[in-house]
Amino acid sequence: MTVPVNVWWFEVLLYASLTIDALSVAFQDRTPRPDMTEQMIGAATVTAAVLLLLLTFLVWLAAQRRKSWPRWVLTLALVLSSISLTQVVGEKGLQFDSFVDIVSCALTLGGLYCSFTGDAKDWFNA
Repeated sequence: MTVPVNVWWFEVLLYASLTIDALSVAFQDRTPRPDMTEQMIGAATVTAAVLLLLLTFLVWLAAQRRKSWPRWVLTLALVLSSISLTQVVGEKGLQFDSFVDIVSCALTLGGLYCSFTGDAKDWFNA
């Protein structure tokens, strides 16, 4: 069975967003500071990696296994991410890393839009 165009776009855009997020985590500053020990940095990195793997699994479940509920979990993750991003931009202003997060959120928003519209509706309701 061929994947509908909107589902394909959903998958491509979400995987692109997750790739950007993975690169963002990979290039984060891991220099220990008084308020951030090496153990805390390691734990945050492992947590981010596990979360990225979970989100990747959710995209796969939705796109390839035709499950509808992962789209709602991904939507909730986008809402929480947007709230966090708004707070960070409000405190620190627009910096390069926050710009990268904005691009990632925009890709996710576009992908989720595709998953709820057009020929994707029949894919998830079947």
